Amino acid sequence: MSRSKLFTTLVFAILCCALGYFFPAVLYAVGEEPAKSGAEGLGLAYVGAALAVGLACIGSAYAVARIGSAAIGAVSEKPELMGRTLVFIGLAEGIAIYGLIIAIMILNKL
Repeated sequence: MSRSKLFTTLVFAILCCALGYFFPAVLYAVGEEPAKSGAEGLGLAYVGAALAVGLACIGSAYAVARIGSAAIGAVSEKPELMGRTLVFIGLAEGIAIYGLIIAIMILNKL
């Protein structure tokens, strides 16, 4: 896989996290609370939280799969690279954690 596809996947996951936070933010911008604005405002907040977690986890899983397979190949040739490869896998897993944090922030506002 090329770097541009991996970069596109990571950017897509981060943008999905931002969009998940965007739905309730629109309601706050017009001065309404999501819980008081009716079923559609509350529903959009839940959809935003679900999108933030779901798409961030999909992007993170894809990145971990690609980085993990490359890491195993690198470690089989040079075992001293194990620590460095774990750092890269941890960075890819952080995307899922960012999505979860955004969802928690959205749900705390309800």
